[in-house]
Amino acid sequence: MAIIASILIAAAAIVHLAFFAMESVLWSSPGVWRRFGVGSQRDADAVRPMAYNQGFYNLFLAGGSVVGLVLYWTTLRQVGFGLIFFCGVCMVLASLVLLTTDRRFWRAALLQGAIPLAGLILFVIAENA
Repeated sequence: MAIIASILIAAAAIVHLAFFAMESVLWSSPGVWRRFGVGSQRDADAVRPMAYNQGFYNLFLAGGSVVGLVLYWTTLRQVGFGLIFFCGVCMVLASLVLLTTDRRFWRAALLQGAIPLAGLILFVIAENA
């Protein structure tokens, strides 16, 4: 169970790395900012500092999840679980915030939140088995 949970948390980290890349590195591409519902280059330029900052939040959540996974599979299992749990819950809550921002983002919210939620559920089951 913990192996499948680890794969799901790793997948969630990859998703968040992709969001980091789009928001912080690739934002100037019209194909990227349109994906986030931005309608013009002028608006994309205005939103760029916020997107850049938000991308780093995604990077830090991904990094925390990866560090948590490494620690979980070493002698620091409880520390790793705590870090995985914190980062995963933050990912899930951020997806709910995204959904409440604009219902048109339901696919992105589902992508951002469902994978870590499934991983967290399996980790909790594995830890209590």
